[in-house]
Amino acid sequence: MQSTMASSRCAILFFLAILISASNAQNGLILPIRKDGKTSQFYTTVELGSNRAAITPIIDLGAQLSWFQCDGYVSSTYSHIPCGSRKCEITGGAGCVSCNGPLRPGCTNDTCAASAYNPFQDVLVAEFFGEDTLYAKNQQPVPEYIFSCMESRFMEGLASGANGLVGLGRTGQISLHEQVANKFNLPEKFSVCFPSSGLGKLSIGGPSSSTISTISKSLKATPLIPALAVGGGPSAEYFVDVKSIRVGGETLSVKNSYLSIDKDGVGGTKISTIQNFTAVHNSIYKPLARAFTKAAADMKIRSVAAVEPFRACFSSDSISRTPAGPSVPTIDLVLPGNDIYWRIHGANSMVEVNQRTTCLAFVDGGSNPRTSVVIGAHQLEENFLEFDLVSSQLKFSSSLLVQNQSCSRL
Repeated sequence: MQSTMASSRCAILFFLAILISASNAQNGLILPIRKDGKTSQFYTTVELGSNRAAITPIIDLGAQLSWFQCDGYVSSTYSHIPCGSRKCEITGGAGCVSCNGPLRPGCTNDTCAASAYNPFQDVLVAEFFGEDTLYAKNQQPVPEYIFSCMESRFMEGLASGANGLVGLGRTGQISLHEQVANKFNLPEKFSVCFPSSGLGKLSIGGPSSSTISTISKSLKATPLIPALAVGGGPSAEYFVDVKSIRVGGETLSVKNSYLSIDKDGVGGTKISTIQNFTAVHNSIYKPLARAFTKAAADMKIRSVAAVEPFRACFSSDSISRTPAGPSVPTIDLVLPGNDIYWRIHGANSMVEVNQRTTCLAFVDGGSNPRTSVVIGAHQLEENFLEFDLVSSQLKFSSSLLVQNQSCSRL
């Protein structure tokens, strides 16, 4: 009798474990997002391999590939991806590489070659594709997660303590969200909320229903538009079709050719977590800075000497505060559709460079940038963004602070 009861309990526990595992997979993967105060880079935390090696990767919206520092990395579940294999074809591997040193993760023979790029060091390195189990706290493991190792000498520019980069790019099949969606049969979508402080969230498979119900009234949608990468082929970065820019409700006089994307992929507007502050073409920056300075003067905000890399700076004492940051003229990125615009409030448009000076947090991108408007990380803080790759659509909230919300409260 006792044996029968024990067997029943084991069966029930096993069944519950299956249900919990399936539920976790169905709900997707949720990872924490934090901001490094010194570099303003956003990063997350995961574990990798049989020994659960701690990985702290920087989040790159425009990268396809994830790469991690493998110095000292040991795992019995690691395997390299062979040249000419189906998985090598999926990765878009760039040929075949071998290693002369002792065999280990990141040093194997007849291996599918990875092109690992560090955007902060601006270096492209031939590395080795491999796969291992990826773990997130209290969630379903991601088996056979494809990534590349990266030598420590090519890790310059990353925030202190970071040891890799995770890609959320739009194209290919090996970005983090693509691998998770494919393995768990989830919709190809993910949402991010980058915090100015505290804890933000990356949700793969779509945001939770509680998150959506909290901010649903503020969400707007705009198409994600295609663009060509350097050298041809679809870009992995996320572009939106900004039609015009308003400052304090007044539309800037800007040539349409700067805001559109030409046949070579030049121009347009993209979203970046690698660019700290929004960078705009010189022919956009000049009227933007002039219009903002004039509108600020109308609000009795005093201009002061510029502090590099910023050009339009103001006396902090002359700026009042609101729940959404400094009370300054709003900046609108006007998008296709009826009354669709991404409004940038003071917390995102301004940066305090010292106790006395606050500057417009936009920088001059020069007279010949590939992309005319690069929406930077500072402008993304405390904004909810959902990238839906099924419908090629971006949903966005503008600043959550206006609603007395924040990424850490969602």
